[in-house]
Amino acid sequence: MNKRRQRGFALLEVLVAFAIAALSLAVLYQAASTGSGAAETAGYYQEALSRAKSHMAALGRDTPVAEGEREGNDGGPFHWRITIAPTATAEPNPAAPPTTDRLVLYSVEVAVSWKTGRRTREVALHSQRLGKQSGNAGG
Repeated sequence: MNKRRQRGFALLEVLVAFAIAALSLAVLYQAASTGSGAAETAGYYQEALSRAKSHMAALGRDTPVAEGEREGNDGGPFHWRITIAPTATAEPNPAAPPTTDRLVLYSVEVAVSWKTGRRTREVALHSQRLGKQSGNAGG
């Protein structure tokens, strides 16, 4: 009778060990899939930040610094938007010769967004740039 109890107990131990192993594997699988999703999201953020820096660097060199909003597609899932708004205008020196251009300080936002599944994510950079405003606009 003693041997029969030991066999039954051994079978119960194997079943419990199998259940614990199955739960452990499920948890490990979920952790691995969550980690790979986080790595993919981090990659998208890094790419979007690089694209936003590129647009910011081109502002004033390839693109004029002027009030307004521009947007477009940047290839793949990425969409960019540049918003420029005047912050301050320099008053001309009364003793200086008259000119039609005034210096303006612009607030600049460059945003790059993309969709992953049903979520839209975005990286935005903010800066200020000097530009010229022709004529009597703004004052």
